Amino acid sequence: MSAEDLDVAARFLAALGAAARTGDRAELYALLASGAEWVTPQVALAGVDEAADPLSWIRPRERLDLEFGDLELTDLGGSRVRCDVREIYRMRDTGDFAYTRMRRIELTIRDRTVARYETRIVASDPSGKAMT
Repeated sequence: MSAEDLDVAARFLAALGAAARTGDRAELYALLASGAEWVTPQVALAGVDEAADPLSWIRPRERLDLEFGDLELTDLGGSRVRCDVREIYRMRDTGDFAYTRMRRIELTIRDRTVARYETRIVASDPSGKAMT
């Protein structure tokens, strides 16, 4: 994978995190290819127009704040990259820990845009103990 593709992946992941915290998805959409596939355990969508309305779930949680652990990109070859993300949720009013989970994100980069996004939860722990 080229350095340019890795940069696109890193910018996309940063935009995804910002959208989850603020609800502003404009930068996220700008990095998606027009026919991008968006695959989650709940939905499979094709194209920015088809994905735009369902992606309204990417917004701040009403009672929770979200933090992300360090993002490490793994080159899977063929313009594909994987990132395992540790999500930490805290109560918005107190800052108390709520829960944590690991999300795996796989991206396919083509022509300096994300052509495919796939995500799934790979572990979750309401106790806050370290997950392996």
